[in-house]
Amino acid sequence: MKYMLLIYLDEQAMNDTERERCYEESVQLAQDLHAQGQYLAAAPLHPVSAATSVRMRNGRRLVTDGPFAETKEQLGGYFLVEARDLDEAIAIAARIPVATLGTVEVRPVIEVAGLPAPSSGDRLQGAQKTGVV
Repeated sequence: MKYMLLIYLDEQAMNDTERERCYEESVQLAQDLHAQGQYLAAAPLHPVSAATSVRMRNGRRLVTDGPFAETKEQLGGYFLVEARDLDEAIAIAARIPVATLGTVEVRPVIEVAGLPAPSSGDRLQGAQKTGVV
């Protein structure tokens, strides 16, 4: 089963050096998961200051700067993994470096028939190739 591991952290919790170290550890985790056939995708997100929220109301598009809601922790990235069950997904989530500072939300992914498969040029794979995970 596929699980989305959503990584939440206060964006100010790490300095640039700590963030780079976290990226390096995350790349190593992605490599380990890939070797075990569990890695599907991973990527960090730009800060919430770069976010845009879109809502459709009464046929009109409403676009606002920033995230959907103010929170102490912001969505900072994700891993998409394959795991036997929730226990295995939780064990993987515990290995994500940010779990020591923030929160990793584990959510099963609903597989919807008819969705296209990711293409070989998918941006998610590009993030892995550039080491930005």
